[in-house]
Amino acid sequence: MIIIGATSGIGESLARQAVDKGYLVGGTGRRTDRLESLRQELGDSFFFRKMDVTIFDEASRELHDLIEEMGGMDIIVLNSGISNYPSNSINEMEQMVIDVNVKGFVNLFVDAFQYFRTQRSGQIVGVSSIASLFGSSRAAPYSASKAFISNYMQAYRQRSNASDNFDITITDVKPGFVESEITDGKPGMFWVGKTDKAVRQMLYDIEKRKSYSYITRRWRLIAWLIKMTPNWVLDRLNISA
Repeated sequence: MIIIGATSGIGESLARQAVDKGYLVGGTGRRTDRLESLRQELGDSFFFRKMDVTIFDEASRELHDLIEEMGGMDIIVLNSGISNYPSNSINEMEQMVIDVNVKGFVNLFVDAFQYFRTQRSGQIVGVSSIASLFGSSRAAPYSASKAFISNYMQAYRQRSNASDNFDITITDVKPGFVESEITDGKPGMFWVGKTDKAVRQMLYDIEKRKSYSYITRRWRLIAWLIKMTPNWVLDRLNISA
């Protein structure tokens, strides 16, 4: 299992839990000190590469180097994402969110899909969000980027299901509010799930090769309510992603 974005929150907890269950795990991120700390903690079962997903060619090289070092890849978890970014302008901040959450995601997703297509099997896990189901006035690029991720994965799931030449599972993980650096200190949150609990449920769904995973489970109800709410009602809400 390779985890893109393993230096904090869901990705870091997933690395620990996967190693505890006997997986060989590769992790990437920009903060090398945290990756080195995980290596010291998890030992020879954990490999890592420094990666900035917005440097597309380099990110692809690092992914394939990590695959080669680990001797192959059966599961990739695309977890790297941001909700905002310190900048001098709104335009710069929003563009960076799109660069990480959309362009960086697509670059590595396509690499992984082609690898698994050659291998004829594999699983791509993309971490979207409950926020993919609605536009958020407080986080427009974030909710839009997560909607892109979900729709993009659905299209590739259709492609995989229609093929007799390969068996690639596409798993869309939709977290609600889960303890992480992204949610730390944000107002208006409720049902904030413990990271380890959410990741246990996520790993269970990965192993069951589910198409969709809501973490924690109660957020499936919220997703259902959002889907049933008319757009004219959503258009009048001030929703925080």
